[in-house]
Amino acid sequence: MAKKRILVLCVDRDNDLYEKVKISGPVIGKQANIDAAIKLALKDPEETDANTMFEAVRIYDSISKESNAEIATLTGDRALGYFADREIAKQIDYVLRNFRADSCILVSDGASDEQIMPIVQSRVKIDSVKLVVMKQAKELEKTYFVLLEKLKEPHYARIVWGVPAIIILLLIIGEMLGLGWKLPALLISIYLFLMGFGIEENIIRSFSNFQFSVEKLSFILYLSALPLLIISLVLGYQEFLVRAQETPETLKLAAYVLLRLLLLLPWAVSLIILGKIIDLLHERKKYAVVKYGLYAVSVFILWAVFTVACQWILAGVYFSDFVETLIAGTVVAFISLRVMEKIKVDLLTSMKLESKEVLTELGAYIGKIVGVDKRKGFIIVQTPFGHRLDFDFDRISDIGERVLIK
Repeated sequence: MAKKRILVLCVDRDNDLYEKVKISGPVIGKQANIDAAIKLALKDPEETDANTMFEAVRIYDSISKESNAEIATLTGDRALGYFADREIAKQIDYVLRNFRADSCILVSDGASDEQIMPIVQSRVKIDSVKLVVMKQAKELEKTYFVLLEKLKEPHYARIVWGVPAIIILLLIIGEMLGLGWKLPALLISIYLFLMGFGIEENIIRSFSNFQFSVEKLSFILYLSALPLLIISLVLGYQEFLVRAQETPETLKLAAYVLLRLLLLLPWAVSLIILGKIIDLLHERKKYAVVKYGLYAVSVFILWAVFTVACQWILAGVYFSDFVETLIAGTVVAFISLRVMEKIKVDLLTSMKLESKEVLTELGAYIGKIVGVDKRKGFIIVQTPFGHRLDFDFDRISDIGERVLIK
């Protein structure tokens, strides 16, 4: 009976072996690994990669009598991430071409190296995993890597790096404009309020739907909207400087500034929405155009309501005019919502959704579409366990070969 071919695989993901003793991976063979480990230990006695390599040699010795074994050390890249994983993938392919292993024993030196397990598993079966860390540094090392990975996530990065950066920037702007700390304090308070109630995530998610690329026609519209936004802010600031000295009432001052802002701001927002609609039509996602059509209608309803409200505050119109505008805006919004919903339902029901697989935006599989209820406005999904789930049309975020839901 042929002996099982086992590969003892040691991983140095951050490439300390090359950075400290100039030995490139893969290091193949028992003696080569011992020599490399000794050089690394002499260069840096506290280096855990040397201990890992010695452990790999020990495991190799213990199984080589019963199995056809080989030992290899793979090195990544000091930058970690994609570059390290790419190099490890290249090296393991080289090792497996020379030694066709039935399975492997993975030996790593810390929490970061565990991230390469999917790369190894996609090429050879893993029988066992051995994690080697210095006993006194084990918990500290794991804590370090957890913090490091968390800081890479956008949510935590915004809090740790983004908020202090915004505070410093606003303090500089406030000093330049002669406003001191009041403007930064106001804006930071608004930001923390939005963050505390989860509104910040919704705003970021909405802006993330806009893809800015010079290869798209929408880029021209986005670019055209930028100067309008800047000019609107400048006009509002100029109006504030002029009216602040002659208008002691805060409410009237705010009305003057808002009126000036509303001269160009709605058109800038409309250009951005129009650019997104063009992108959706180009991508043949007509069902998603409905939402942005509602955004466009909402912009002009809000423009009309706020304009009349400011004029009423400044005694330019009667209160009855403001009420009439508010009622008219509500009626237009209601009619627009009904019309857009009908268009969306008609578009979705005209598409062949049955038998399409349904996944969440994070990639979790839910099941297959077995029906569409046009009257109630939802899709019926059957899970692998036979359960049927209803999902409202509004939860559909993308339709292609598969359907993604929020």
